Amino acid sequence: MQTSETLEKVAEELSKLPSIGRKTAHRIALYLAKSSPQDVISLSDALLSLKDKIKLCPLCCNITEIEPCAICDSPKRNKDTICIVEEPTDVFAIEKTNEFKGVYHVLHGIISPLDGIGPEDIKVKELLSRLSGNVDEIILALNPSVEGEYTITYLSKLIKPLNIKISRIARGIPVGTDLEFADEITIAKAFEGRITL
Repeated sequence: MQTSETLEKVAEELSKLPSIGRKTAHRIALYLAKSSPQDVISLSDALLSLKDKIKLCPLCCNITEIEPCAICDSPKRNKDTICIVEEPTDVFAIEKTNEFKGVYHVLHGIISPLDGIGPEDIKVKELLSRLSGNVDEIILALNPSVEGEYTITYLSKLIKPLNIKISRIARGIPVGTDLEFADEITIAKAFEGRITL
């Protein structure tokens, strides 16, 4: 049952956002309908500003408002170590740990032949142009999926002839997980990545 064409249109647009289902989209649309005009205008202005100001860093391809981004521009970052990630959200996740002190390269996807996504559809060419300088290590921090593994293999073959150290983040049993609930591949990878104490 459709109560309002405008409300339905807003809910339809909101449901296109990641992890927003139809029911949640309707709740948000109703919330916005009840909100003050100023609150809705402020949200609208913020969304328009997002599209107007956000761009990709010319060095790492992460999202930014300044060129280069704050990470690439920071004198405190080790420019000799580049961590390759799939999406900007991966940079946010790694940065929250305060462990990595190098710089990033965001691919904006992974190679997926079944979906028609090849190396030319992601930021591989931009990565290779960065490797002509003083880079000591590449850390591959891609998701452990079939496509992620394929992308890691592809990038490794491209980078190895450049005599740059290539590593990948460890995989295995997450903290707080019982072994009995882990799948076989996760347990196997945990054994492969074990460290000596």
